[in-house]
Amino acid sequence: MGVTIHAADPAERDATVALWELAGLTRPWNDPVRDFDLALSNPGSTILLARDGGRLVGSVMVGFDGHRGWVYYLASNPDCRRRGIGRALMNAAEEWLRTRDCPKIQLMVRGDNQSARGFYDAIGYDIQDVVTIGRRLDNSA
Repeated sequence: MGVTIHAADPAERDATVALWELAGLTRPWNDPVRDFDLALSNPGSTILLARDGGRLVGSVMVGFDGHRGWVYYLASNPDCRRRGIGRALMNAAEEWLRTRDCPKIQLMVRGDNQSARGFYDAIGYDIQDVVTIGRRLDNSA
């Protein structure tokens, strides 16, 4: 049947969050359920899901802030890696942004995540000469 990509439906939240957890993307200071709900409730963002038959095998959250496109939660099921799912999801995210006249896509990767850095390098992404500066606005760690 092959892998298909579609926009997530609210009913797919639990399965998507489970995939993010399985892929090691969740962190204690981020609420993935809230992230999923916010992405689907905002017209400037969406979550694209990859399915192989009926099985959820990948996801990407994509958004456009009016200036740049952003990618979060790119995930593939660990037992489905190296099958082109991540590349297909990034292509779909880029297309979603192109239809909104977005001029540039950006994402953040943890400095020690060599596998993700290698993946993005392999699909043509470059390290940008910027420093990410942030501050928590809530009281979490």
